[in-house]
Amino acid sequence: MRPFAYETAADVASASRFGREAGQGQTDAPTQFLAGGTTLIDLMKLDVLRPQRLVDINPLVARHSEIEVGPDGLRIGALAKMSAVAAHPEVLATYPALAQSLQLAASPQLRNMATLGGNVLQRTRCTYYRDPSWTACNKRQPGSGCAALEGVNRNHAVLGVDENCIAQYPGDLGVALIALGAEVELGGAAGARRIPFAELHRPAGKPHVETTLKSGELITAFRVPAGPWTRRSLYLKVRDRASYEFAIASAAVALDMDGEVVRQARIGLGGLAYRPWRAEAAEASLKGKPLTEETAEAAAREALSGAITHGHNAYKPELGRRTMVRALLAAKTMEA
Repeated sequence: MRPFAYETAADVASASRFGREAGQGQTDAPTQFLAGGTTLIDLMKLDVLRPQRLVDINPLVARHSEIEVGPDGLRIGALAKMSAVAAHPEVLATYPALAQSLQLAASPQLRNMATLGGNVLQRTRCTYYRDPSWTACNKRQPGSGCAALEGVNRNHAVLGVDENCIAQYPGDLGVALIALGAEVELGGAAGARRIPFAELHRPAGKPHVETTLKSGELITAFRVPAGPWTRRSLYLKVRDRASYEFAIASAAVALDMDGEVVRQARIGLGGLAYRPWRAEAAEASLKGKPLTEETAEAAAREALSGAITHGHNAYKPELGRRTMVRALLAAKTMEA
């Protein structure tokens, strides 16, 4: 690990000032914010991230870790711990897909350390990104190429990819958030603003710039709107081993049903895409139809129709389809 300066932020304004001065906002920024540190410290030890300054934002916990459930929906501070949100009784009862996405992530020790804000910003587990001995990685060195295109890419993405990068977004929570139409509250030098969670992560065109965060901007909270689909929601994760493993395919599903007929479906896909993925065309294909294995399979084919494979990951479209069908049929049986 390389030497770095350490600062402590007393509030969002001071954190933003530290970040703005050094260009916080892209993956190679010389200033990085430190919360749980469960990804950041690993990448510093691997010499992938080389920040000149860390800004500790843990003093902001008291004001930005609340969990509030009301008639308009759910609001969670970005510094809330994953374990606290996963165990919250009202989240478990009213937003089960969110709770499940957190329960199935990482290990108990990491869930006790990691924050929601850091979780949605975690970096890919692509071997070519995490090992600096590979020189061709557009996330680390813009313009150097993507070694995964012709390399070992079994766990890489098949949706939202291009020739610049096929890295897989590794998170679970983000898949549930995008399915439920969440919003992100941000704080920075220009003041507070709110954006759809779907607009937080950038497409693959410039892999070294992963988010739309402005310089010095922090995530301060997440909002999940109330809706008739939140109780009938679940997160299904398929992985190579039963625990402490990243998804090779996952689906977050939320349904509003009128008997057997789908009033509205919300579907997020994980383990398959460059960034958290909303399957909007598949949702539209289910609206107004009975939810059967046949209609679920048709929706899954629609969701994966744009998949692009690169050899080792050619199994993923079929696995993604089966995962989505299984999730839809399981959600159908839930009590609303």
